[in-house]
Amino acid sequence: MTVSLPSPLPASLPSDPQALSQILGNTDGLSVWPRSTRPEADEDISVSGVSLTEAADRFGTPLYVLDEQEVRDRCRTYRTAFPEADIVYAAKAFLCRALAHWVQEEGLGLDVCSAGELSLAVTTGFPPEKIVMHGNAKSPEDLRTAIRLGVGRIVVDSPSEIARLAAIAPADTPQKVMVRVVPGIAAGGHAKIRTGTDNQKFGLSITDGSAEHAVTRILDQPHLELVGLHCHIGSQIATVKPYVVAVRRMIGLMARIKNQHGITLPQLNIGGGHAIAYRPGEETMNVPELAGRVRAELEEGCARAGLPVPRLTLEPGRAIVGPAAVAIYHVLAVKRTGDRTFVAIDGGMSDNPRPALYGVQYAPRLIGRPSSAPPRLVTVVGRHCEAGDILADDVALPGDIRPGDLLAVPAAGAYHLSMASGYNMIGRPPVIAVSDGTARVLIRRESLDDMNRRDIGL
Repeated sequence: MTVSLPSPLPASLPSDPQALSQILGNTDGLSVWPRSTRPEADEDISVSGVSLTEAADRFGTPLYVLDEQEVRDRCRTYRTAFPEADIVYAAKAFLCRALAHWVQEEGLGLDVCSAGELSLAVTTGFPPEKIVMHGNAKSPEDLRTAIRLGVGRIVVDSPSEIARLAAIAPADTPQKVMVRVVPGIAAGGHAKIRTGTDNQKFGLSITDGSAEHAVTRILDQPHLELVGLHCHIGSQIATVKPYVVAVRRMIGLMARIKNQHGITLPQLNIGGGHAIAYRPGEETMNVPELAGRVRAELEEGCARAGLPVPRLTLEPGRAIVGPAAVAIYHVLAVKRTGDRTFVAIDGGMSDNPRPALYGVQYAPRLIGRPSSAPPRLVTVVGRHCEAGDILADDVALPGDIRPGDLLAVPAAGAYHLSMASGYNMIGRPPVIAVSDGTARVLIRRESLDDMNRRDIGL
């Protein structure tokens, strides 16, 4: 049976079977897979009743398998935990027409960062008034599209956006805006995804007064309506405390705005960034606990400041779609170099750049055939011309892993295909949705013809 290793791992695996068993444990490693996952005969795995080996045969690899019910269930978890709040799905994690339709049906809004994401959502019939437009450097086209389509809120991220918005917002219907505030909180799984501190590109600082200055400028614009404050403190945050501190600081700023300008802001958006587990044993965000602690801090803080409780907004993305997808690859080569074994797959950083960007690791699993070979530590690498094209370093796979085998990688729904590239002209993988034993294509495989059609000059 193929297993997933806990982290951290020893430098080498012991040869003694009993010691090896203690390291590997007796888990089947499915804790980070979609909840519909089931072991099948011959070490196959099914998700929502669909065999992954059959899906690989039918649709080819690399392949992304997305469990529709898992997405819907995770939407409902947030709606249940925060019934009084607006939950908007962060489309940057992954967006396609079907996913936009699912989250709309589950009562969520949408958070977009570009005219492209916005236009795709609206073409599905997504209500524009339930869409929030983000971005640290929105283009003129982004802002014009947001105004034209009537998005519910635009989050102002820099002073220059205020003048641009004021110039194009309709006089008869002021555009609702929020100010993205940097609350001075360091939180997140990696330095490159910590967005709540000063000296990074997002938002306007409380510390240097730029957030309050932006508020003053917006209030001077008759075509803009300031409805609240926004903050996003980072990603892959597994503990509640940073959000409690953020709420406290945002309430303090709202109180100062009331004292200075005599206005009470009705909305507070505390972003997303909630952690998921990529490997068994990793910490995840406890959403009900988050709801209880944030709600208590909001109510108590507003009572102390003499403010009414604002309507809360949250922006989960990864926590909704990340655990709902599995990536499947074929092994192309196995190479032993010195004391290391490299297992090369038919995908890599062009469909999942996260390991190269953040050093993230996954728990790949052999599927589709039984193996009694003792496991060995291997490095799973992609097919691209970069030494950093590594999917998983020092993970245990059966010692007889060979070309033609299938590897499945769980927790593959967020920030894989949304950040996919055309590197080496490999072509981006398809996405299929699985539900109750059926599979359908949501996004087809990118072909060489697709890529060639963009190249129009000689």
